Amino acid sequence: MHTKKVPMRKCLGCNEMLPKKELVRVVKTKTGEGEDDYEISLDLTGKKAGRGAYVCRKAQCLALARKAKRLERALSCRIPDEVYDRMEEEMRESE
Repeated sequence: MHTKKVPMRKCLGCNEMLPKKELVRVVKTKTGEGEDDYEISLDLTGKKAGRGAYVCRKAQCLALARKAKRLERALSCRIPDEVYDRMEEEMRESE
């Protein structure tokens, strides 16, 4: 019998390879025509369109990724502090 392959992704906080379903996707979605017209948000379903990066469901992993600017590097954009704060709040609510 053939076993189904489990998609693995790397957490940008702790750098561990984990199954995709155990991680939260951070998405950069284009909102307009300009280069700076984008929105950064958490994708708890994993189905939103846009460029994505993955972080564990732990607040400390998001804090590590924020401190090392790994999310900004992965999404190729600057992420304001308000967006990080909103993401931390959304993560706490989803736990």
